[in-house]
Amino acid sequence: MRRSVFFLPTLKENPAEAQIVSHRLMLRAGMIRQHAAGIYNWLPLGLRVLRKVERIVREEQDAAGAQEILMPTVQSAELWRESGRYEDYGKEMLRITDRHERDMLYGPTHEEVVTDIFRQNIKTYRDLPKMLYQIHWKFRDEVRPRFGVMRGREFLMKDNYSFDLDFAGARRSYNRMFVAYLRTFARLGLKAIPMRADAGPIGGDLSHEFIILAETGESGVFCHKGLLEMTVPSNVDYEGDLQLLVDEWTSLYAATDEKHDPGSAEVTEIADELVSARGIEIGHIFYFGTKYSKAMNAVVTGPGGEPVTVEMGSYGIGVSRLVGGIIEASHDDAGIIWPESVAPFKVGLINLKVGDATTDRMSEALYITLRKAGVEVLYDDRDERAGAKFADMDLIGLPWQLIVGPKGVARGVVELKNRATGQREEISVDAALSRLGA
Repeated sequence: MRRSVFFLPTLKENPAEAQIVSHRLMLRAGMIRQHAAGIYNWLPLGLRVLRKVERIVREEQDAAGAQEILMPTVQSAELWRESGRYEDYGKEMLRITDRHERDMLYGPTHEEVVTDIFRQNIKTYRDLPKMLYQIHWKFRDEVRPRFGVMRGREFLMKDNYSFDLDFAGARRSYNRMFVAYLRTFARLGLKAIPMRADAGPIGGDLSHEFIILAETGESGVFCHKGLLEMTVPSNVDYEGDLQLLVDEWTSLYAATDEKHDPGSAEVTEIADELVSARGIEIGHIFYFGTKYSKAMNAVVTGPGGEPVTVEMGSYGIGVSRLVGGIIEASHDDAGIIWPESVAPFKVGLINLKVGDATTDRMSEALYITLRKAGVEVLYDDRDERAGAKFADMDLIGLPWQLIVGPKGVARGVVELKNRATGQREEISVDAALSRLGA
């Protein structure tokens, strides 16, 4: 994509309304613009990142055996009355009425809808287990939306729902998602810590939050240092026993219960094993048994012909929130530092002297070669001063900057900068293309 035509309205100054790093940088980098309180337009650069995060989330859900569906954003209030949550959910639910005076709502979550889908279509234990997920927009009418996409009213979420015959099966589904989440966040370049958590208004008994470490995180976390050192297996046999892997992670969690007071005797005794950090919640998994299936009569015929109320779980990832979370975890004073897996472009190609025949020719050749090789490249072909181009590239955080100037061209070299490390080197054109995968 040529920078001269790409819709990228960057800002030089920090917007006054932005209180945290990710909000400031997403506005300055031209990723989003506010439409209303807590509701944002996603512009081309931001949407490219959002779609890449979404793709990784989807690939890991599919690998874990979940099947994608798409449920409506506007839901019937009758289902929520059936589950008992319509009055209980509170003012965060946006309640509306259609032209026939029927009560409707804009979905803050989808347990009722997916349970209705299940009970209408699955009648026997032979069709279990099932995991159904979607990646869809939700709305929760926060009293004070703030922090940009980190706490907005409208947000993109992945929500997955499992259906099993018994607790043992439900635990296997839970373990699948536990491991799938660890793999998802690792692919996004994040270190995620699973923390035991309250189930909140969704309800349930077994629950973990996934916290990514970020110096600007909104909550304090005490975690066992072993959790920071553990790596997520690149290949997981989802048909095998995942319990040992989950137990390995959760056993290290024993010292990280967020209810611990850092000044308590219990923490003092194990202080040598603990580290303190700050973090941001970006995923939550729940087992809630028959909370919804019993209320809504989601029943299958068991092996002996008996009726069995299915066991359920729910697994959410804030996809749009993740974009902000990645920035909180990966930035510097100059701007964003994207992990390559979600960067809007891999390479920022900078022509330092537009109008100079030699730099124009070299830049065009590099642009064409990179694109033909399938390398995503943003070519800054604007007639702007070099400093402005460098500042913009650092701000939007592409992993690599390929810099073409008249002096380098005369010597047959280009400059390659790694955004994460700041390291610059002059290398030949062929070496640069090879390094960038072209």
